[in-house]
Amino acid sequence: MFYDLNVPYSANEAHLSRTLAFISELGYNVVALNHSIVGKLPPQITCAIPDPLPFKDVPPKLEIRRRVTLTLTESYQNARLAELARAYDILAVRPIDERTLQLACSSLDCDIISLDLTQRLPFYFRFKMLSEAVKSGKRFELCYSQGVLGDSAARRNLISNATQLIRASRGRGLIISSVAKAVVGCRGPWDAINLATIWGLAQDRGFEAMSKEPRSVVVTAQLKRTSCRGVIDVFYGGEKPALSEKDLRVADVGEGKGKTKQQVTTGQKRKAASEAVAGADARDEAAAKPISNREAKRRKHQARLNGSDAKEGATNSGLGGGGDTAQTSAEGEPKEAGLQPAMEAG
Repeated sequence: MFYDLNVPYSANEAHLSRTLAFISELGYNVVALNHSIVGKLPPQITCAIPDPLPFKDVPPKLEIRRRVTLTLTESYQNARLAELARAYDILAVRPIDERTLQLACSSLDCDIISLDLTQRLPFYFRFKMLSEAVKSGKRFELCYSQGVLGDSAARRNLISNATQLIRASRGRGLIISSVAKAVVGCRGPWDAINLATIWGLAQDRGFEAMSKEPRSVVVTAQLKRTSCRGVIDVFYGGEKPALSEKDLRVADVGEGKGKTKQQVTTGQKRKAASEAVAGADARDEAAAKPISNREAKRRKHQARLNGSDAKEGATNSGLGGGGDTAQTSAEGEPKEAGLQPAMEAG
């Protein structure tokens, strides 16, 4: 989306409607009609741009915003900036010297800082001052129509001041607007980007100056008006649509596919049992595997030792029984020897 946030508002309905129609044909999506205020603010602040616009032939795809630009001449104007911001969509300020520029970059609550670059400025831009404004959400405006339709002095000052502003800001926090008071002063988005490239702005930064940066200005300004203490608008989004019979059937099938807590627990138990069975099978497979030669020798040696121990035990038990027989025979021999003399004597 491309933005042009500075199209001067005029009471001439035919002239303004023709300008808006041409801007829409060029490819812009959002346009801000600008009302400038110089000097003292009116006692009763109201929006000078009617809503809706008095003519009906507004392009339907073109979004219209309302902007006010206040020229900073007196310090007492700053006290009513909040009241002025509530009456418009976008608030811009125009400093006229270094003091008001420093004030706009530091303490003023505004959305855009618009400088008259066709005049010879009596000061220089400093990066520290501009970066402070960019960090706080403010954007600096480059207007190209004044250099296209102005005289040679205005064109020379515009190129010099725009180059200096781009260098001091390092291409950040810039927006490109037309300030076209007639159809002849309007240019397409890419034509404006190419023109800024000649002034020293990179093409990607130029594209952001026509799309991203203006969008941030519009969104931030809207949040300032409609939010309170960081709370964004709360709006009624409608009732939740009732489910059709097909959706209800799909929901029932989805609930049927879901597992209950008991099913999950049973599944965990089955998993543990299967893991135990798998472990036992693994051990059996390990036992059935062929043993190595070293293990076979060790087992053979162990069996040989067990066999020798068994033989020694059997031998010891046999020797103990023979001793008793010899003693009996020894005891019996005297008896037989004693009987033989008796028989001989008889």
